[in-house]
Amino acid sequence: MTDTEWAAMRELLPVPAWMEGRGGQPEVYCHRQMRDAVRYLVAGGITWRSMPADFPAWDRVYAFWRRWRDEGLIGELHERLRDRVRQSEGRDPEPTAGVIDAQSLKGAASVPAASRGFDGGKKVNGRKRHIVVDTLGLLLVVMVTAASVTDREAAGALPARLRERHWRISRVWADGGYTGQLVDVARTLWRIALTVVKRTDDTRGFTVLPKGGWWSGRSRG
Repeated sequence: MTDTEWAAMRELLPVPAWMEGRGGQPEVYCHRQMRDAVRYLVAGGITWRSMPADFPAWDRVYAFWRRWRDEGLIGELHERLRDRVRQSEGRDPEPTAGVIDAQSLKGAASVPAASRGFDGGKKVNGRKRHIVVDTLGLLLVVMVTAASVTDREAAGALPARLRERHWRISRVWADGGYTGQLVDVARTLWRIALTVVKRTDDTRGFTVLPKGGWWSGRSRG
């Protein structure tokens, strides 16, 4: 990352336990090096053992990432960065509205059969990611299932997670795949108004759909 990016991120990092007298040992490697290594791995889609020699040893980078994942520090950092972006756009850090959608992705050969499935509509064998973003497109909640799980089935769990993490959310926009009882359930159990924005049957390709001052780009297929 650039010096400017690191300066912005550094002040948002959780303070290590040893610096606050809560035990533990000082880390050998710089956090900036570790984050650059993880970003390189994710962007390049490489294996841990393929980490270039310019970075710290792959097993140390993996141990760093695993510790941050298990202790919830990756999510904490993400939330702090998202809040900072929202504030820079003149928004309140805590959103009140969101957008829900899903996308099926072809699974690699290494993906276990038990965690994958076939999406008949998209003709994809793999997994499906279900996400809720704010009106700036920033991630709020994510859930990964087999591609065979329908949008409505997965969406039954998403509002509960959304309400748990973002208590001010009161409205969520979705496409036609989320029609049915979900609208009533979201309103009754979680006090969230789920608004379904439908496309006309003759719409093809990318279309901008206006709804209450918010614009949603949807692409068929």
